[in-house]
Amino acid sequence: MATKAQILNATKITGAVVLTAGIIIFLAGFFANGSSILTPIGIGTVMGAVFIFLMGVFFVVTEEILEKVEHRKQMGSKHA
Repeated sequence: MATKAQILNATKITGAVVLTAGIIIFLAGFFANGSSILTPIGIGTVMGAVFIFLMGVFFVVTEEILEKVEHRKQMGSKHA
């Protein structure tokens, strides 16, 4: 259980840092005078932060499902 919480916390912190950087980069590019290359980089960074967070949650959910399946297999073999 502690491992899952650590993974979620690491994913949350990493995602928040990357999301904040992406928003700052996007706003710097969007409000700068003239065309700026920073706007699409900021959008990509925000999308990357969302992807990082979703993958971390996916790993935790997958681990939880595998543990439940293993537990059910063990319980089934004890009663047979």
